[in-house]
Amino acid sequence: MVGSPVLFVAIPLLAAFLIPLMGMIWKEFVRIIPGLVLAYMLVLSVSLIIYIQSHGTIVEVISGWGPPVGINLVFSPFSGALTTLMTFLGLLVWLYSHKFKRNVDYEPAKKYFILLMLMVTGSVGMVLTGDLFNMFVFIEIVSISGYGLTSFFVRRDSAEAAFKFLLMGAFASSFLLIGIMIIYTQLGTLNMAEIAQRMPQMDYHMKVFSLIFILVAIGVEAETFPLNGWAPDVYTQAPGPISAAMSGIVVKAAVYANIRIIYTMYDLQGAYEYLLIIGLITFIVAETAALKQERLKRMLAYSSIGQMGLAMIAFGIGTKEGVYAALFLMFSHAIIKSLLFFSGSYLVYNKTSKYIKHVNGMGKYLPITAFLFTLGAFAIIGLPPFMGFWSKLALLSAAADSNLVILVAVILVVSIVEAVYYLRVVNRIFFFKKRANTKPEKPTINAMIAMLSLAAIVLVIGFYPDLVTGLIERAADDLMDKGRYIGEILSKN
Repeated sequence: MVGSPVLFVAIPLLAAFLIPLMGMIWKEFVRIIPGLVLAYMLVLSVSLIIYIQSHGTIVEVISGWGPPVGINLVFSPFSGALTTLMTFLGLLVWLYSHKFKRNVDYEPAKKYFILLMLMVTGSVGMVLTGDLFNMFVFIEIVSISGYGLTSFFVRRDSAEAAFKFLLMGAFASSFLLIGIMIIYTQLGTLNMAEIAQRMPQMDYHMKVFSLIFILVAIGVEAETFPLNGWAPDVYTQAPGPISAAMSGIVVKAAVYANIRIIYTMYDLQGAYEYLLIIGLITFIVAETAALKQERLKRMLAYSSIGQMGLAMIAFGIGTKEGVYAALFLMFSHAIIKSLLFFSGSYLVYNKTSKYIKHVNGMGKYLPITAFLFTLGAFAIIGLPPFMGFWSKLALLSAAADSNLVILVAVILVVSIVEAVYYLRVVNRIFFFKKRANTKPEKPTINAMIAMLSLAAIVLVIGFYPDLVTGLIERAADDLMDKGRYIGEILSKN
């Protein structure tokens, strides 16, 4: 084997603690170390993805202690695909962040990159862990780093946004611990495979109560309605690259946790219907709210929430086609929304309020950035031949195959709303005159490389979706095969 899943947690966590020490030797280490670590993690994840195609799922048993005492990490087609996506986006966030605004100075840069490494560590750990309590620990790491990065720009309303996030996160942590406690007292284990195996023995009412507590807790991080009140403020006040990281990395990890728990651990009737209904409500409310926004990043935040609602709808269909569509949507959204946050941050670079009106006429002064934002906008609303078209088509096909005609109609109608507010911004970029007090800021070379990389993926996957469909199908098969997941983990402990 080319490496161990443990390295995805150990290396970035170690790097986060070494950054200030290495910075005392040479200040540039503060910016260089995160990039080297994330590049290594990407190479490792790609290598392990290739390895498991022929050797099967990797289950790393920590210190040889099996469940219910020990901890294991699971690198499967499902968790491995998301890990690869997260490390790739983490690398681009680092590249884009290099000397981005305030973190050009040594002290802010040190804090910024330490917290960024912790955020990536926690997100990847949430996806790889096979233990419910350690999922809680990784969620806490992500949340704490998120609070700090939200309040990074001290002269904005970032403290209020971070406090809202902290308040919601505190309630979520309490709920998650209660849910975990109920499961442990009933089944005597926190290993997710063992929980899934023993779940039929659990008292029905305790089963329902534990699932409610867990879904409410993880629903905060997954931005499900009505637990997503913190998200618009956080996306608006956090630095642009952190907004991309929250949307493309953190929320994807939370959705993974939500889906892994429902699909693998529980056997309750109605769980899929819950996903479908809550996803539909989230989608409708978020897209409608986005239409009313006057600030660009706040509009993108509601759009991000709406897209996660779409993914929940796809998971809620409960078929292999639905799971395939959900994973394709998550992949597409992570790439496209990162591109939108990256390019949008430069369109309103010198404005703390980030109003949509500040993008007026930027097509003339920042033509490449404006084109990249437009490309992302066309892709996210599902226009062909961009990547977003194929993921939405997969969702509509899965819904049609399940005879959910009304659902198809609702998705199409709400997608028109989505198209309206994105085309409104594109119209302002190219056909309005620049406001007199708006000063354009050209992207750095690093930021331009990050944005062009994402744009290339949007176009290439749009023209050749088969490049990723095989990997997504294997990930969907992995999630749907609950028995194989249980067998692979318990047989190696």
